[in-house]
Amino acid sequence: MLSTRQILHVDMNAFYASCHAAEEPNKYANRPIAVAGSPETRHGIVVTASYEARRRGVKTTMTVQEALRVCKDLIFIPPDFALYRKYARRVFDIVRRFTPLVEIVSIDECYADVTGSRQFGDGLTIAKTIQDTIRDELQLPCSIGVANSKFFAKMGSNLKKPMGISHISPSNFQTILWPMSVEEIHGVGDKTAAKLQAIGIRTIGQFALASDSLITHLLGVRGLELKRFVNGEDDRPVSPEPAPAKSIGHSITLPSDVTDMETLRRVLLNLSDQIGRRMRKHQVIGRVLTLTIRYENRETVTRRKLLNYRTDLTEHIYQHAQTLLQSNWQVNRAIRLIGISMSDFSEKDNSSEVALQTDLFHLTKQQAEFEHDTKLEKLTRVTDALRNRFGENILVKGRMLQPDNSNALRDHRSRGTSLQKDRLFEEEP
Repeated sequence: MLSTRQILHVDMNAFYASCHAAEEPNKYANRPIAVAGSPETRHGIVVTASYEARRRGVKTTMTVQEALRVCKDLIFIPPDFALYRKYARRVFDIVRRFTPLVEIVSIDECYADVTGSRQFGDGLTIAKTIQDTIRDELQLPCSIGVANSKFFAKMGSNLKKPMGISHISPSNFQTILWPMSVEEIHGVGDKTAAKLQAIGIRTIGQFALASDSLITHLLGVRGLELKRFVNGEDDRPVSPEPAPAKSIGHSITLPSDVTDMETLRRVLLNLSDQIGRRMRKHQVIGRVLTLTIRYENRETVTRRKLLNYRTDLTEHIYQHAQTLLQSNWQVNRAIRLIGISMSDFSEKDNSSEVALQTDLFHLTKQQAEFEHDTKLEKLTRVTDALRNRFGENILVKGRMLQPDNSNALRDHRSRGTSLQKDRLFEEEP
C-alpha cells in the first residue's frame, strides 16, 4: 500500500559552502562565505552561500559585485567539485547504512526508501538519526522530508531549512501544502507558475482541484502528472540504479564575445572531448548532435543534426559540431555562449565487430573510413585509459594545448554541476 511506504528525501543545506566550512572550519565555519566563479570573468556569479551570508542578503545568482554590496566582509571561495564529490559519497554512504534503496538525484540530494528498515524505527526516527549522523560525522547540515511518496518527501525537505525535518502524510498534506503558492510545487518553474496565475490558479490547493481538461490544455501531460502528485497520487519507486543518460552535453560562457572561427574551433574541440569521454564511460553511442549558440544580445539559437551513424568518438562529434556551426552561425555576430550535446543513445556493444570484406588491391571509400575509425577507436581506448589513470591533461590533442578559457572543461575540480552525477561513481585521479 502506498500509505504504508516510508520515503525520505535528504537535502543537504548550502552544500558547497557547508563542505568548505567542514573541510576548513578555522577559516570558514560560522562565517559569511559564498562559492563563486572567477570575478575576472562572466562566471563571477554566486553559486551558493552559507546561511550566515544569506542572513546578510546574499542570494544565489547574484554577481560578485552585488553580493559584496550587501555583505562587505563576504568571503569568496572558488568551486571545488572534487571536494563536493568526496563529501557527497560520504553522505550517501551514511544513508545506505539504513537502507540499500537509495536513489541519488544530484550531488547534494537523494531519496531513501526505509519502509523495510523498521529495526531502526519509523521514518521520522530514521530521519533524525541520519540528520544527526551526518552532522556529527561530517559537520554538514541537511533537511529531510518524510512521506509516503517521493513527491511529498521532496516538498517536505524544502519546508524547514537548515536542519529541519518535516512529515507530510495522507492526513496532513492538504493542510500543509495546499495553501502554498503554485510556485512552490516541485517541478513548476516561473513560466509555468505565470500561466497558472494568469487564469486565477494561485495556490497548490486550487491547482489540485482544477479540472483535468483545463490542466492538460494549459500544461499538457506533465501538468496532469503534477496534479496527481499534489493530490497524493505518486507511486514511483525509489530506484538505486542510476537512470540511463538521455543526453550528454557541455556548454561554456566565453570570457568575452567571440567572432573568430579559430577560437570557436578550440572551444568546440574541448566540448567534444569531454562529451566523448563521458559517453564512452557510460558505454553509449549517440546519433543526434545539438548545437546551442547564444549571441551577445542573449538571443539563443539551437540546431540539431541527425547523423548517418551512431558514435562516441570525439573526432566525429567535433567534425559534425563544426559543420553545424558553420551552417548556422551568422558570421560576424559575436557569440557569448556555445554548447553541444549528444542524444538518441544506444548501448555500445564492445564485443561486436563490423565485418567488411577488404579488397586486397583497392580500398573503397567505405572501407577506408571503416579502417580509419577502427584505428581511431583503438587509439581512443588507449588515451582514455591513460587519462583515467593520470588525469585529463596527461594526453590531449595539439589544438587543446593552446591557451583558451575552454581548457577549464578538463578541470573536473573547478568545473561541474550538481546534476552531473556520473563522476560521483568514479575514482578521482
